[in-house]
Formats: sequence, structure tokens, C-alpha cells
Amino acid sequence: MSEKEQQNEPAWKEVLSWILTFAIAIVAALLIKNYVIINASVPTGSMENTIMTGDRLIGNRLAYLKSDPQRGDIIIFKYPDNEDEIYVKRVIGLPGETVSIQDGKVYIDGSEYPLIEDYLKEEWVVATGPYTFEVPQGCYFVMGDNRNDSWDARYWTNKYVSEDKILGKAVLRYWPFNKIGKLN
Repeated sequence: MSEKEQQNEPAWKEVLSWILTFAIAIVAALLIKNYVIINASVPTGSMENTIMTGDRLIGNRLAYLKSDPQRGDIIIFKYPDNEDEIYVKRVIGLPGETVSIQDGKVYIDGSEYPLIEDYLKEEWVVATGPYTFEVPQGCYFVMGDNRNDSWDARYWTNKYVSEDKILGKAVLRYWPFNKIGKLN
């Protein structure tokens, strides 16, 4: 288009072009926020030292479309006792498993060997068992990494997180900036 033709083009076409661009950007952002990622903040120390108080996370809402949560995954989910609250915890027990806690060690399905939990903040001395949890099909048993200071499934009225209440897998810390990185 020549310079003269551009000058003759009505201003409303330019305005409409900008409005359309902004509308597409807003729709794309809403789709990504509601169907691809979830934003979460961690208000307590229950996941220390993996995730610290005040950290902000991004979770992948699509992570479990083709596979199920695995033991050790950090998930973002609706708290079973009050679904208005969003929690972040680590998957410990899988559907159909028996989780036993004795002397601060977790055993799955009667194994003689405890889980190796190198992510724990410190020696586990609070609410160390004995407990036994029978994880129902379609549900998960979760706990925080800071077992001495974590309001987790050991204390809840509804002990298990239903698969349909899992909002996503926590994959990235983006705040604070000096700790940006992938979560393990």
C-alpha cells in the first residue's frame, strides 16, 4: 500500500485493528489461565525446604491428561475439607495403596523398607504414627515436606484428595526471582 493510500484509509479501521488485537490477546490469556496453567502461592512453611513461605508457583493443568499423578509429584489441589482453599502438597500414597506411618517413616503396602524421602526439611518428630491409611481408588494421600509443621492428610477430616480435585502439577517457582526454577 502506498503512503497516499494509507493516509486515505479511515481511522476507524486502525482503531478496529487495535481492538481486535487486544481482544485476541485477552481471550488467549484467559484460555491459558483456565485450561493450561494454574498460579498458586504458598502461605505457610508446610513444604519447606522444597517450597518456602511466600513462594509463587505455576502448575501445569494438562500434566495428568495422559498419565496419573506419581508418588513424589507436588500437586496443586482443592483442599478436601474446604474446596474454596487451594493447597500444595506432595503425593505419598497412590490409589488402592495402604500407607503406614511408624516412627516417622512411611511404608507402602506393608513393605519392610520405608520410602526414601530426601526432600524432608528435617528429622520428623511430630505426629510420627502409628497411622494406617487405605487410599481409595481415584484418590491420593498427600503430605507436606515439612512434616513437623504441615497441616496435611494426617489431620484432615477428609483424608484423601480425589483425582478430580487435582488442579495441576506444580512445575515452576517464579517468585522470588532469585529462586526461579523447576520444582522437584
